[in-house]
Amino acid sequence: MDAAASNPVPAPEQPAAAVGDLVIIGLGYVGLPLAAAASSAGLKVTGLDVNERVVDGLNNAVSHVDDLSGDDVRAMLDRGFRAETDASVLGTARTIVICVPTPLSPEGGPDLGAVTSAARSIAAHLSPGTLVILESTTYPGTTEEVVRPLLEESGLVAGADFHLAFSPERIDPGNPTFGVVNTPKVVGGLTPECGEAAAAFYGRFVNTVVRARGTREAEMAKLLENTYRHVNIALVNEMAIFCQELGVDLWDSIAAAATKPFGFQAFYPGPGVGGHCIPIDPNYLSYKVKTLGYPFRFVELAQEINGRMPSYVIQRAQELLNESGLALSRSKVLLLGVTYKADIADQRESPARPVARKLLAKGATLTYHDPHVDSWQVDGTDVERSTDLDRALAEADLTILLTDHGEYRPKRLEEYARLLLDTRGVLRRAHPDESPAAPSRARREGIEVL
Repeated sequence: MDAAASNPVPAPEQPAAAVGDLVIIGLGYVGLPLAAAASSAGLKVTGLDVNERVVDGLNNAVSHVDDLSGDDVRAMLDRGFRAETDASVLGTARTIVICVPTPLSPEGGPDLGAVTSAARSIAAHLSPGTLVILESTTYPGTTEEVVRPLLEESGLVAGADFHLAFSPERIDPGNPTFGVVNTPKVVGGLTPECGEAAAAFYGRFVNTVVRARGTREAEMAKLLENTYRHVNIALVNEMAIFCQELGVDLWDSIAAAATKPFGFQAFYPGPGVGGHCIPIDPNYLSYKVKTLGYPFRFVELAQEINGRMPSYVIQRAQELLNESGLALSRSKVLLLGVTYKADIADQRESPARPVARKLLAKGATLTYHDPHVDSWQVDGTDVERSTDLDRALAEADLTILLTDHGEYRPKRLEEYARLLLDTRGVLRRAHPDESPAAPSRARREGIEVL
């Protein structure tokens, strides 16, 4: 019989002083906002990271993530937060949360190296009664099959001597409306008592805690969320390709469909998918399904469709130039926005890079403009940055809008750009200081929406 089931450790009482002994492993875009939220609620928080530059910066009130300013970090420091590289701090923690990266391996499967390293560090300092939570996105079964055995190398048994749970991160970088505190937190424990302990912990600083049946269900919830988005983005991306051939204004069709108050959620085409979640997370699920001997056809097809969008952008760009009697190989092309989403500096998996790579391969002279990125490289080669947007638009033979940063307003783009390919539908939107976008707005000669 499983020791966790036969002799469960009771959920510990969580007085403020005990709950405050929190160590978060990994101080990136997930771990640092979590630390800020817990610190604001009065918990004593220590951050543990292997990157000395990040640790030194945080201890000097320098933020490296979009969602927190230097002033925010200074407020955390004033409340007792500190960042460390020494894993011995784990020995004093009542709660430990793992927020390390889980990228894809070269073979396309999940790379759990950072997770296993964190688990081994915890095991070396684990004490009875500690609550350990994994937040790093991964495939169903990781908490129980990978993390648990490593933690139990300490001689302690999960569910009997310490609590173990999984809680998927739901950070949306740059989202001004939803953050750690007001986004419902899903938790799944190895045992019901583990789930209760994790729910009590998050309940200290998160408005709504949702209990999943167990760790596997909580792990699957995260993958389901992002696979849903991945598949639906692929749907509209494929529709964008054939709607162009059919002469159908897909953006208008989406706007019309979105008026239905039930049964429809709007998704929009684009140059590809970026960030850590959508292009990466569904592959964890596909990997796990393949171990069962099945293909995960929806994910594989979505990956294929979204992965070919940069090539489609190049095709449309060439068509625009050809219609004006210009060759791509002799044209100056300006890329607007190289981050993966609007108004943040995060470049992870940005489709701008494969678009740029293809443009360079075809001989285009490339420049970029991005208010959030001071320098940018493609395959180790620096791409020239333009800082004067109006001048850059006027001088480029073709402008390709890849990221819909706030300063890329329709009126400005229409006025200065010679040729423009808008891959984000900016020209179809109304802005507060401009007249509402009309269906004909993007139809003047030389301007197209993907």
